[in-house]
Amino acid sequence: MRQRSGTILITLAIGAIFVVAFGMDNLGNAQSPALQDTTAKKYSRSFFPNTEQLAANEMRITALGTGMPTVAYDQASASFLVELGNGDKFLFDFGNGAMNSLAALQVDYSETDKVFIGHLHTDHVGDLSILLIGGWFGSRHTPLHVYGPSALLPEHGIKAHTEHLMKAWDWDISSRAGGLPDAGGRIVPHEHDYSKTAVIYDENGVQVTSFPAVHIRYRPVSYRLNWKGLSFVFSSDTVPNKWYLKEAKNADVAVHGTWPTAKAWAKISGQSEELANFVVNNVHTSPQAFGKIMSQVEPRLAVAYHYWNHRDIEFDVHAGILETYDGPLALAADMMVINVTPDHIEVRELSPDSTAWPRLPSEGYGAAPRSGIPKGLLSDWLAEGVRR
Repeated sequence: MRQRSGTILITLAIGAIFVVAFGMDNLGNAQSPALQDTTAKKYSRSFFPNTEQLAANEMRITALGTGMPTVAYDQASASFLVELGNGDKFLFDFGNGAMNSLAALQVDYSETDKVFIGHLHTDHVGDLSILLIGGWFGSRHTPLHVYGPSALLPEHGIKAHTEHLMKAWDWDISSRAGGLPDAGGRIVPHEHDYSKTAVIYDENGVQVTSFPAVHIRYRPVSYRLNWKGLSFVFSSDTVPNKWYLKEAKNADVAVHGTWPTAKAWAKISGQSEELANFVVNNVHTSPQAFGKIMSQVEPRLAVAYHYWNHRDIEFDVHAGILETYDGPLALAADMMVINVTPDHIEVRELSPDSTAWPRLPSEGYGAAPRSGIPKGLLSDWLAEGVRR
């Protein structure tokens, strides 16, 4: 297995997170949520939103959702937030329930306006309309930029999907337009060729590369983000494939989906073992296959996600991965936080305030152009029925 200098943490998120550190122990003592300078790499065990300033060469990854289409009370569907020391923020997938997790970070939604979608299953894109309208209502005064693949059929591409979202929610959007900043109620789609490996985003020193994935039918993709020598790779959904093996090689953090074993999936889903075996091995990635992938990719930290994180299932998934992989590993749980610098990786837990509102809007939100409160939305006979 490839070795790198610096501190490496192996973290298993099974119920609670257990940490084993190799090298110098950089786990900080619990601290109150005051502003911390992370350049010294002294981290509180818990991450409190809006209390830490990222170093100039630091990346922070937050698992907003790690689960399935059937959202659980404590596990949203697929979504990861990547924050960089230059102030940029990027969302990768935004499945059902992801908006709740993002809200817990008390974000300024004008800073989370770039979303990279791997494919159009609801557990990867289901909360996109919530981000559009909720973020606009909150503090975003510019369009929401959505990046995603094309398709053999135009109606299956990201451009058609976002256009239909706008049509589906026209009653909502048109009733708010004018009172809220005009531009914030729009989606700008950025559709790229799903069949090619290509840089699809290149701004402010950040490059995002899309490459093909293999999941059920044509058009899914995976992504790699590169910035200042640091890298984050996100599979979305896929079976093991040659593109991921190449593009994720030596990544700092490599996220890849896995699934319970076929036997476990048949038991918890009620499906036949034949169908469960097909789903695990032909639609997703088994724990053993995940381990083989990471043994070849050799990331600084491998992250497995996309299964119900029930304790009995997680131990089963973990045991399967260890059959074929012995490197640094995190089994992802919602609100897991990963801080990454050139010589240090630390896995932590988010401590959210469940009642918190987003941050107050910026001055730009207040000054953004508005066409005025919409008029004439009520018919005369309906307006006549109002009593004050």
